[in-house]
Amino acid sequence: MTVAVVLYTSDLRVHDHPPLRAALDGAQEVVPLFVRDPAVDRAGFAAANRLAFLADCLVDLDRALGERGGRLVVRKGDTVSEVRALVRQTEADEVHLAGGVTAFARAREERLRKVLEEDGCRLYVHDGVVDVVPPGDVTPQGSDHFAVFTPYYRRWAGEPLRTPLSAPREVRVPTGVRSERMPRRSGIADVSPGLAAGGESEGRKRLASWLTAHGDAYEQRHDDLAGDVTSRLSPYLHFGAVSALEAVQRARKRGGAGAEAFVRQLCWRDFHRQVLAARPGAAGADYRPRHDRWRRGAGAEADLAAWREGRTGYPVVDAAMRQLAHEGWMHNRGRLLTASFLTKTLYIDWREGARHFLDLLVDGDVANNQLNWQWVAGTGTDSRPHRVLNPVLQGKRYDPDGVYVRRWVPELAGLGAPAVHEPWRLSGLDRAAYDYPDPLIGLSDGLERFRRGRGTS
Repeated sequence: MTVAVVLYTSDLRVHDHPPLRAALDGAQEVVPLFVRDPAVDRAGFAAANRLAFLADCLVDLDRALGERGGRLVVRKGDTVSEVRALVRQTEADEVHLAGGVTAFARAREERLRKVLEEDGCRLYVHDGVVDVVPPGDVTPQGSDHFAVFTPYYRRWAGEPLRTPLSAPREVRVPTGVRSERMPRRSGIADVSPGLAAGGESEGRKRLASWLTAHGDAYEQRHDDLAGDVTSRLSPYLHFGAVSALEAVQRARKRGGAGAEAFVRQLCWRDFHRQVLAARPGAAGADYRPRHDRWRRGAGAEADLAAWREGRTGYPVVDAAMRQLAHEGWMHNRGRLLTASFLTKTLYIDWREGARHFLDLLVDGDVANNQLNWQWVAGTGTDSRPHRVLNPVLQGKRYDPDGVYVRRWVPELAGLGAPAVHEPWRLSGLDRAAYDYPDPLIGLSDGLERFRRGRGTS
């Protein structure tokens, strides 16, 4: 019996899965494998919310494979060592996995290729599994990647896409292959109480129901903080429980302005991935240095703590930070507001904010998290690097009735709009009635400090 191994990483599904299909086409038996690598923990990416969501995804993947006669094999240890041991045990001829863009993923692929070649086993790295358009497929003349989104989007939108693959009918796994016990969410501490359920079945249901209920309204309402008509698919995309390519194809089939606006957001995901693939150092270093003199010391630390805890004195900022803590997720407009406030009003290094987001976000993805933070901070690909978002005006525009603020900042539940966005303007007993802090800094003072620090004033 010929055997192939499918190494699952951030592609935890059975639908539209090129590595699984290729393995089944080329071998009589297949071992679907996921390795819980301690190197991920050491790198600081083993956040509780993602571990809990991952556990859901693995349980669901094991169930889906079981319905097809197979199962998921889970191992713990160094990924390369565990794959090699499994290849030797099963005498596998091939290993298939989805291509990655981070420095960690690229190094893992190279190590795998080297050790498998020594054992006479071939490694197949499949592009277009996690992305819609793989990094490097769309490039400008004279460069290895696009540094500006709009021209990238024009090219990306015209790329021919493959047809999504159906789930296999049968998966035969060799007997005698041991597996660790499947992880469970219940065994993980410090999980955000409002964290969504993970898994391919949940993600596919969410995609279908969202396209029907909110797809048409997405263009007009995707910034509506209280209405929250965003798809909330980002965690499922991050873990590959939903195929980004299939999501694009289904949205385009539905058609309309809302569907196209949704597709454009998925393009942003590919855009950041192709930037990181070309410039892996951008995960921690400025893509475009601005020679910032970021604030340090006790004052900056106190402001950073207030920002993390949702007590900056700016209600819409605090509401978004508290949503993050409760759900392990934050509305897209909230992400822009909180990041702008930290980097440009408080003038604190974007890496501090990116680290906190990675500590909590269930969709905490290196490419999208780090490069979105750089975009807002003005050290990334934004063509207007010095723009500053005013949280008061943004709150009034995207939460005009104050519903979002009152939902997450209950101290202000008794205030109506527009006062709920500027409670410090109340006087006397009216102000004393609300146990809510005054702003950390005036917006004009923060703007002037930012301009001085960046040297634009």
